[in-house]
Amino acid sequence: MASPLPFLLLLFLSLHIAESQLSIDFYKKSCPDYEKIIRETVTALELSCPGIASCADILASTTRDLIKMVGGPYYAVNLGRKDGLVSLASHVEGNLPRVNMTMDRIIDMFVKKGFTIREMVALTGGHTIGFSHCSEFSDRLFNHSKTSPVDPDLHPKFAQGLAKMCKNYKTDTSMAAFNDVMTPGKFDNMYYKNLPRGLGLLSTDSAMYKDPRTRPIVEQYALNQTAFFNDFARAMEKLSVYQVKTGKNGEVRHRCDSFNSLDA
Repeated sequence: MASPLPFLLLLFLSLHIAESQLSIDFYKKSCPDYEKIIRETVTALELSCPGIASCADILASTTRDLIKMVGGPYYAVNLGRKDGLVSLASHVEGNLPRVNMTMDRIIDMFVKKGFTIREMVALTGGHTIGFSHCSEFSDRLFNHSKTSPVDPDLHPKFAQGLAKMCKNYKTDTSMAAFNDVMTPGKFDNMYYKNLPRGLGLLSTDSAMYKDPRTRPIVEQYALNQTAFFNDFARAMEKLSVYQVKTGKNGEVRHRCDSFNSLDA
C-alpha cells in the first residue's frame, strides 16, 4: 500500500506526539491545580444551586461542549438526570463493546439497546479524538496469527511505528496512541478516511470497514463530513437519554465521586 512522503512524515510526527504527550502527570507543570479546579467547579455549582444540578447532567453537557470545542457538531442535551445509586464495575462488562469482539456481536449489542447499525457506525466516529493504550491493540502488532505476527490490515509503516512505540507496553502500561493518527486533536471525519488506508488503530476499526453491513456507511462518512456530523449529533442525543435516572430512581450527588449516603 504506497503512500506519498508528506503523508508518511505526518504519520510519524503524529506517532511521536502520541507517545510523548500522553501522561498521567500531563498537567503537573502547565496546570498543577487541574484536578482541584475540576472539583471546585462542581462544588461551586452545588453551592449556587444546592441539590439541583446532577453530576450526570454536568457530564452530558461538558461532553457535548468538548465535542463542539474541538470542531464537532452541536447537539441538544436534555437535562434533569439524577445520579445513579449503584456503581459497580461488574455492570460494565457486556454493556460496552470490547476491541476483541466480532462485528456480529457489536452490532447485536447496539441493536438490543435500540440503536441501528448506522447509529453504531456514527457513534464509533467518536474515535476521531482520544487515545487507546497499547494493550488494546498489541495483538495486532506482535501476536496476530501463526503465519504473521502483524495484522496485514494495518499499513506496514503504521504497524512499524506502533510496534516501536509499544515495545515496552507490558512494563509501561501508560503507553498509548491516538485513535486518529492524522488529526488527533480535531473532531472530523478523518477517522473514516483512515480505515481504507490501513490506519485504523483497533481491530474493531478494521472490522467495521471490512463488514458489508457497515462499510457503505463508513465510505459515506469518509466522503461527506456533514452526513457524519448530522448522524452523530442525532445518535448522541439518543444515547444521552438512554436509561437515564429520574425522580426517585437517583439522587443529586454532593460530590461526583461518592454517593450522598457516604458523606454522612
